[in-house]
Amino acid sequence: MGEKKNKKTGARAAADERGHKIPVEDPEVEICEDAEDAAEYTEGSGESGKAEEGFDTEDGGKEDPDSASKAAQAKIDGLEDRVKRQMAEFENYRKRTEREKQQMFSMGEKEVLEKMLPVVDNLERGLAAVPEDEADSAIASGMEMIYKQMVKQFEDLGVTPIEAVGKPFDPNFHNAVMQVESDEYPSGTVAQEFQKGYMYHDTVLRHSMVGVVS
Repeated sequence: MGEKKNKKTGARAAADERGHKIPVEDPEVEICEDAEDAAEYTEGSGESGKAEEGFDTEDGGKEDPDSASKAAQAKIDGLEDRVKRQMAEFENYRKRTEREKQQMFSMGEKEVLEKMLPVVDNLERGLAAVPEDEADSAIASGMEMIYKQMVKQFEDLGVTPIEAVGKPFDPNFHNAVMQVESDEYPSGTVAQEFQKGYMYHDTVLRHSMVGVVS
């Protein structure tokens, strides 16, 4: 009797050593006969077993940590890609807005310059009509100073005169109003300029009004 009691006590000690307590008050619990039975008992228990790695999913299963990490990284990559796209779209919008603003400014400047061209024409006609004996008069000198100042301002704004006389006729720059006879220039060449044309940077501000050799 004492030997059997000792075996039961040894089994209880082995079970307690593994972190399990056998409820003695439950008569249905069978006391293990030896330490091996206690070990088998404790190894089969869900409480003492090693916890499974992973995360609980909604359906009660386990999710692989590597899969969860990959999913999180994929989400981060997607958000970074979205931010890069939005930044690129904003940069394109900024450049397009700046270009449109510059175009509007250039159109407004071009319209003002076109309205100023007749003033330059009148100054040239006035200087051409000054008699030689009055070329050094105060009025003539004043007109010439104003004319030179306006030409300088035009050049600073990108306005330059179109070369016409002696150049082959080009409808992109010249507006032929008549045909003329000339022994100096060959056929198809601009022989006379009735109104000076101007370029505004790379565009024609006003075509030259010319006479072309027939």
